[in-house]
Amino acid sequence: MSSPRSRAFRGAPLVAATLAWGAMACAPDPDVAPESRAATATFCADVPRWQYSDLDRVEVGNDWFQAYRVAPRVYAIHEPFQFQEVISYLILGDDGALLFDTGMGIGSIRAVVAELTDLPVTVLNSHTHMDHVGGNAEFERVLAMDTQFTRVRALGRPNAEVRGEVHESALCRPLPAGVTEDSYHTPAFEIDAFVGDGDTIDLGARTLEIVAVPGHTPDAIALLDRGAGFLWTGDSFYEGPIWLFAPETDLEAYRTSMTRLADLAPELTTLFTAHNTPVAQPSRLLELADALDAMFEGIAVGNPIPGGVEFVFEGFSILLRRDQL
Repeated sequence: MSSPRSRAFRGAPLVAATLAWGAMACAPDPDVAPESRAATATFCADVPRWQYSDLDRVEVGNDWFQAYRVAPRVYAIHEPFQFQEVISYLILGDDGALLFDTGMGIGSIRAVVAELTDLPVTVLNSHTHMDHVGGNAEFERVLAMDTQFTRVRALGRPNAEVRGEVHESALCRPLPAGVTEDSYHTPAFEIDAFVGDGDTIDLGARTLEIVAVPGHTPDAIALLDRGAGFLWTGDSFYEGPIWLFAPETDLEAYRTSMTRLADLAPELTTLFTAHNTPVAQPSRLLELADALDAMFEGIAVGNPIPGGVEFVFEGFSILLRRDQL
């Protein structure tokens, strides 16, 4: 399709102008991009996506990233040149800042954050897959969920496990200076303190609430600003193929967690998501909950794809292993 609105999301081709996503090859680990992925054919033709044209771009010195002001005192820090198209968020209060995820660790996200604020910065991750913790080691204060999965992921990932993320097929441009396919890895990071469901973070004139949403991973969380009606969803929801086929994914838990988020939808104004495009409507959570119900009740029919099954809905799809339903 020629329209920019029909561009693939996270590597999956669109099959209709209604933004329903088609078949996609499932990697055995969503952290690692297989070298066979023809990324340049699927997402490089039009980066950033058309949805960014309506956002307030903020110029930053590190050109691996693009920064956008998506709400008052909220910045989306986007990595558009790698197939994950991951998005981290810098959330400002009067007294401090929270960095929700730190991206791939390919470029220095700390350098970008320093351009956007001089407030003290705390890091909190939506979950600890490698594309969300790559820059954690650049920061002094990191909060985390108290799970075994988190503790293991805090040890980092060696080059052998993640080098596919920086293979030429996963990139739209050359790597930053000093980063190569042979040197890239996910650094270990120190956890300063553990947090849990319902805990709050006071940034000064802005309070953020942690909402535990296990399923995608055991340590998955959403982040809620009740005053503004903002919800940061991490990988639990974004517009595109939602990857739920990793060994650590618990589909039943995910369904329960998404029902919980759907219950929040009436009090929300905006979703901020972790891949592809940053802004989505809260009604998407209701659609996701309905989609999961249809899957579990056998109403929705999945499409066979290499290594798994894809359930396609309008605006997003769900990727599973064949043994998960």
